Amino acid sequence: MNYKTQKVSFKEINKIAVPAIIAGIAEPLISLADIAIIGNVQENPVEALAAVGIVGSFLSAIIWIIAQTKTAISAVVSQRLGQQRINSVKTLVPQVILFNFMLSLLIYFSTALLAEFIFSAYKAEGLILNYAVDYYRIRALGFHLTLVTFAIFGVFRGLQNTLWAMKCSLVGATVNIGLNYVLVYGITGWFEGFHIAGAAWASLAAQLVMLLMALYFFFKKTPFHLKLSFTINPEMKPLLLMSANLFIRTLSLNIAIYLANTYATGYGNSHIAAQSILMNIWLFFSFFIDGYANAGNAIGGKLLGEKAYLKLWNLSKDISKYAVGIAILLGIICSLFYTEIGLIFNKDENVLRLFESVFWMVLIMQPVNAIAFMFDGIFKGMGEAKYLRNLLLVATFLGFIPSLLIADYFNLKLYGIWIAFFVWMLIRSSVLVYKFKNKYVAKAKIEQDASA
Repeated sequence: MNYKTQKVSFKEINKIAVPAIIAGIAEPLISLADIAIIGNVQENPVEALAAVGIVGSFLSAIIWIIAQTKTAISAVVSQRLGQQRINSVKTLVPQVILFNFMLSLLIYFSTALLAEFIFSAYKAEGLILNYAVDYYRIRALGFHLTLVTFAIFGVFRGLQNTLWAMKCSLVGATVNIGLNYVLVYGITGWFEGFHIAGAAWASLAAQLVMLLMALYFFFKKTPFHLKLSFTINPEMKPLLLMSANLFIRTLSLNIAIYLANTYATGYGNSHIAAQSILMNIWLFFSFFIDGYANAGNAIGGKLLGEKAYLKLWNLSKDISKYAVGIAILLGIICSLFYTEIGLIFNKDENVLRLFESVFWMVLIMQPVNAIAFMFDGIFKGMGEAKYLRNLLLVATFLGFIPSLLIADYFNLKLYGIWIAFFVWMLIRSSVLVYKFKNKYVAKAKIEQDASA
């Protein structure tokens, strides 16, 4: 047996991973652009930065939770591609896109009306609360744009193509950053800037551009359409069940992020401002590394459909090595520019002092994050949503929350928050590796012996 035939080539992995990395970092780049520009306004920069950080955290939570159909549709499409049964899901795709659209409208109207209550729950008050409510009510107008775009991106990934999503995301990020600067600061002699509202409008414009581009590729490059069938596709029920499990999983994930920001807000304005920078850099790293997780998601689902277990096992080892290497490289680069990175986002001495005192913790946990994200992506591609749900519930409620409460008791503040995140990621990574080896190594050996 030729060993190379039992491996997915580096070229094939990177054909999906590299565009996915670029597409993935576009979303956190939009948030980082908001933070960098808002954090340097002349009027109330610390309060504005804190508000954008809180809203960004909540928006990410909502989008991640209700966008799980993206992962589910990707898993279904990739598996049917591997089985050479792609026609069986042609009516499923428009039904999923419609479902996402209707759900997004429901979420928008309910959260926009309750915005003040929601951000009060983050312990925001006074000027920070006012900024947060104003910023959110504009940015949330793009919910339906984002969720429809994400569903289409899931279809692209299932078809083993992340290049189209990359192009959409790059243009969207460029539009956002350009409009952000203009609308926040204004143009001398033309108009005054709109402060925090300008950043929200810039993000909304970027979301619209991304959707229009996604629709172009969807119609021109895929075998799918948006013609609705009144007969529900048989795959819809298991897809929604998978989405529901991923929904609960992502909800528990965002409980951890919510508690981190709530505790940071309670420690003071400088603490939540520093935490906003740290969290968005952490998310940037996560999305960057997640490109290989997306490759694992797309290729893993296809290999499972083909019942190519030996290739699947080799894939898991290869993409883990690549992701850990990227995590280490990112950590080294950030270490070289340790002080300068904080200055990009804010000039307040207290915020910078807090940021620099904790940033090293974010960096050293990245290799552990890489392993967790890799196997998380593979498990999603294989449709193991129930297991991922249970793992996140355990990691959050038996790992993160007890660690956070203990750290808070000892008044560790931001240190305690990131210790809790480290414990959380250690649980996720170690359990996923154990489960994967336990379930698929034996199948890979049987396949290898049969081919010998």
